[in-house]
Amino acid sequence: MKKRLIYARRAALFILGVLLSLPTFALQLKESAPETYTVKRGDTLWAIANVFLNEPWLWPELWRTNTQIDNPHLIYPGDVIVVGYVDGQPVLSVKRDKPSYKLSPATDKRVKPKPVDVLSWTTISPFIRQHMLLDEESYASLPKLLGNQDGNVRFASDDFVLSQQQFSTDDQYRVVRKHATIRNLDGEILGIQVTHVSTASLVEKDEGSNTMLLFIDDANQEAKRGDKLMAGGFEHPEGFELVPATSQRGAIVGDLHDHDLLGKYDVVILDLGSMEVAPGTVLGLYSQGPAIIDEESPRYVDEPGANTGGEWFIDTVSQPALKVGEVVVFKTFDAASYGLITRANKGIKRGFIVAKP
Repeated sequence: MKKRLIYARRAALFILGVLLSLPTFALQLKESAPETYTVKRGDTLWAIANVFLNEPWLWPELWRTNTQIDNPHLIYPGDVIVVGYVDGQPVLSVKRDKPSYKLSPATDKRVKPKPVDVLSWTTISPFIRQHMLLDEESYASLPKLLGNQDGNVRFASDDFVLSQQQFSTDDQYRVVRKHATIRNLDGEILGIQVTHVSTASLVEKDEGSNTMLLFIDDANQEAKRGDKLMAGGFEHPEGFELVPATSQRGAIVGDLHDHDLLGKYDVVILDLGSMEVAPGTVLGLYSQGPAIIDEESPRYVDEPGANTGGEWFIDTVSQPALKVGEVVVFKTFDAASYGLITRANKGIKRGFIVAKP
């Protein structure tokens, strides 16, 4: 029994080492990395980093001796990235054209180029525009749609709908619907997942009855009685830098569409909030197999009949967590965050571990 306990402890320490120890290694380029690369319109920092590195989050390390760029995340279309070596280590420099000018009869106008995005906003923006997490109290306090004069239970574009009154000066609203209650792996509520249904404009307020008459402007889908109203839009970060996670450790607790298996470019919900991660944080995805009951006939703990009662867990052996992909956080909330899977070599599921890449 003692040997088994010692072995289980050693296995636990091994897992902790896999997840929380940052390995030391010499930065290496891909064998297929070109000597030069010209940045094109539509490129993203992540895509460019993948041209040179197997670990794209190490991108800033390649610029450590470059004096031409203050911020290595500000790369522009037309820049020519050149590979060089200093003390045997690869470094990058950039050849950049002088700022261009657009001439007009009145004045000379300098055209300021726009840096490439870290990730493809065309991929991410639908999730930002259509989904968000609210805490329970905030969601419960939102006013709701009540009905219309025709006695309908669903409402489309160009319908007039009565709602509870929102005590604000706004005259434009989003109609949102509860999609799911998001919980961590211990069952604690992290937030209410809401989905954008339509937009609505204020027609008039009835101060006497605390109701509002709204006009449904644009509907992604039909609104219905009980849907909630939010003032303002779904905000998104103007930009962010890629930063690898260090000591953060969490788990995938859901996704936006209730899929059983997820893959590259799917969005997952992590149980790490804004105090723990920021947009641009890169985390590794790790899969840990079920613990094994170390008996004469070894069994997995999740096998039918494996839990036979008693202190069977003393004889269990934990498996190491193996890296299966990467995820980049792009939106954070108080108790959770959205992340885009940027690499996956197997199906990603709820309960997978996220930690330093």
